[in-house]
Amino acid sequence: MHYDISMEASIPNAGEDFADIPDRRGTSRFPLREDIKYTVRHSRTQKTSGTGKTLNFGSRGLLFTTDERLPLGSVVELSVNWPARLEGTCPLQFVATGRVVRSEAKKAAVRLDRYEFKTRRGPVAAGAGASPIVCPGRFS
Repeated sequence: MHYDISMEASIPNAGEDFADIPDRRGTSRFPLREDIKYTVRHSRTQKTSGTGKTLNFGSRGLLFTTDERLPLGSVVELSVNWPARLEGTCPLQFVATGRVVRSEAKKAAVRLDRYEFKTRRGPVAAGAGASPIVCPGRFS
């Protein structure tokens, strides 16, 4: 079974998030405000984790708020609870790895190297009074 989840949209003024830096993206972004968890890999053994909010998404990158300035070029692992549900019932999680390409004191832009959608683990309530639904671990 194949699921098509598009990450492309045309948004006017999408490049205004870093006002002093020209927009060089080849794809459009769309606004999405969701909680994000991130982990910056400094080395094989050293990492920093934080939380923030997504500001916009595209097929090749995303912009999000951060706890602190992230080092340019660093590898970042990202996790976002996606607002859409698989077949209307199973909540999804966007999981990605990328590199920091722009950074300010409280936000960063990451170019995505790879990403996938996973179903969130555990039972999910289907609504008031309904039986819980158990979703599969992941899909492609």
